[in-house]
Amino acid sequence: MPNFYSVIIGTELLNGRRKDSHFEFVNSELLKRGWSQKANFVVKDDPVFLEDVFKLIKSDKDSVMFSFGGIGSTPDDFTREVSAKVFSDSLVRHEGAEKIIVERMGEMAYPHRIKMADLPRGSKLLENPVNKMPGFYLEIRFFFTPGFPNMAHPMVEWALDTFYPKAPKKFSSNFVVFISEAELIDVMEKLPSEVELSCLPQLESGVRTSEIYLSSEHEELLKKSDKMFKSFLKEKNIKYKEK
Repeated sequence: MPNFYSVIIGTELLNGRRKDSHFEFVNSELLKRGWSQKANFVVKDDPVFLEDVFKLIKSDKDSVMFSFGGIGSTPDDFTREVSAKVFSDSLVRHEGAEKIIVERMGEMAYPHRIKMADLPRGSKLLENPVNKMPGFYLEIRFFFTPGFPNMAHPMVEWALDTFYPKAPKKFSSNFVVFISEAELIDVMEKLPSEVELSCLPQLESGVRTSEIYLSSEHEELLKKSDKMFKSFLKEKNIKYKEK
């Protein structure tokens, strides 16, 4: 099963000069297809820190990453260089990207904009529907897009539709328990690792509740876990209601 990550690069997001729109978009598109994010990173334009983040994501053998920003040609654009260092062996001139940039910019492609054609070895291109300047991806896992939402978001949609159109079906159980989550730890610890657990505690008008969400790809295992959990509640005379 893939683990999805998003990396949103831009000092201007962290200092408040711009607001992010990528996180909600990625979440929404993944949920449409039955997936969800494992982690999201919003990072400044710092190549050393960005390298650490990329290495962390690469260390997950099931990772799939969408990276936003930093693929331009200005001195604060580090994504191409760092991605080559982490996910490939070198930065090389991509003939397809070079052709697109020259056709789009003509003589203005030199000496700076043409650098956007220097991509990690093995890169394939992501089409840009706005100004044709491409994004790129590696191993059908690591996708690098511009920071502009109108350019980046169609690239993400294409990648998901092409390579990750739909997650395997999951079975779930959702109920509210009228007690603090601390009183449920014993039964939570008995759940098998193949069953995902989410516990959302709430306090309203002095009443403590815990919303429990169980999910698994294995229907019978989910049913057994749900039955075990509710048997525990009945044994302890703890009230609950289905969501």
